[in-house]
Amino acid sequence: MWVGFIIWSVVAILICGIGLYAWKAEKAVGFFAGAEPPEVDDVKKYNHAVAVLWFVYAGVLELFGIPLLFLKQNSPLFIITILGTVLASIGLAVAYTVIEAKHHK
Repeated sequence: MWVGFIIWSVVAILICGIGLYAWKAEKAVGFFAGAEPPEVDDVKKYNHAVAVLWFVYAGVLELFGIPLLFLKQNSPLFIITILGTVLASIGLAVAYTVIEAKHHK
């Protein structure tokens, strides 16, 4: 399952790349695919909050990928990874709505 963990880690690194892009952006960054970024009062603080959100999400994903190193293929304990990823993704969207509400113009 090393290959699965490596692929999982590459995805987490790509998500960190999104966070780095958001951190360095001069204009407000969008979050949802295809949606325009909101008008915000302080672009730098908003972008940094979104970047931290992506960094935390990448870290949480990496933690949920650790079972890939120890479990055998088709183990029922993969439900931890699956449900954890789903809940983390829902938490990501909820946290973004809080950030957007806080920084909305």
